[in-house]
Amino acid sequence: MEKLRTAMDFCIRHQKILGYSIVSLLTAASEYIFSSVAFKCPCNSWNTVYGCVFLLVPAFVLFLLGYMINARVWLLVTGRCSPENQCSCDSCGNFRKVLMPVTASALVAPFTWIAVALLSASFYECAASRSSFIGKLVCRDIEKPVNASLEKIPCDKELSKEIGKFCSLQAQSQIAGWLLIAIIMTLALIATCFSRCFSPVSYFQLMFWKIYLKKEREVFEIKAKDHAAKLAERNVHFFFEPADPAPFWTPRNEDWQKISFPYGFNTKEQHYSMIHKYVNTNRGKASSEDQIHTVLGFVDEAHASESGF
Repeated sequence: MEKLRTAMDFCIRHQKILGYSIVSLLTAASEYIFSSVAFKCPCNSWNTVYGCVFLLVPAFVLFLLGYMINARVWLLVTGRCSPENQCSCDSCGNFRKVLMPVTASALVAPFTWIAVALLSASFYECAASRSSFIGKLVCRDIEKPVNASLEKIPCDKELSKEIGKFCSLQAQSQIAGWLLIAIIMTLALIATCFSRCFSPVSYFQLMFWKIYLKKEREVFEIKAKDHAAKLAERNVHFFFEPADPAPFWTPRNEDWQKISFPYGFNTKEQHYSMIHKYVNTNRGKASSEDQIHTVLGFVDEAHASESGF
């Protein structure tokens, strides 16, 4: 039991990294299955289009899917176009600040797809075999008659071995794949270091903050289910009764709106969530000193989880 608790604590502390790892593994497995089952290079004038479609279109779909499943996106856009919520310069600025880390998260799966596809080399080999640019740039040492038959490489292993002595498309693809992985990891490390360096709170306070949000989410779900059950029971009961119901307090639309804004950190007031701010500061009155920090993005993710997204 103690080992299970230790494993659970480890997963909670590193849930973001584990989440990215799972997404990357699933994407890599999908690319392998996809390339093995669905991909078949036509070995004609359609090579470039066919290979590029298989290389880039699934990545674009995964990028859009990353936006769709990101809770912060729906927390940010839900209800923002209603007449009651007029867009201001501050809200547009907050939108950009939240959109940047959301976009970075959404790019994990697409870049994984492209990197794995380049390492397997099937898509690139098909696309590059018909590309005049590749032929002139990296395969210029091949004689013209042989250069003209490059499009047959994906379908002819013997021709691939012969031309591979002078121009290996698979090697080019794999080099590009490893360079892409190295660049992505470097940029991710730099971005993480910068966000942590400019964090307004310390490391241990961040740990406490995440524990608090986990407990708040659990209590919120319990209270929300209890409140919804009581409200439903009251309404159904008096639907079948001729008497008028007694007043039943429930949060107003304004109250829900106030706890649904992106979290902004204020150095003068210590609030660990929008609900915490709502109950402590005049029912969630916004402050012009609230600043959105990338390193505190987990607060909005917890809010969206509480809202059921």
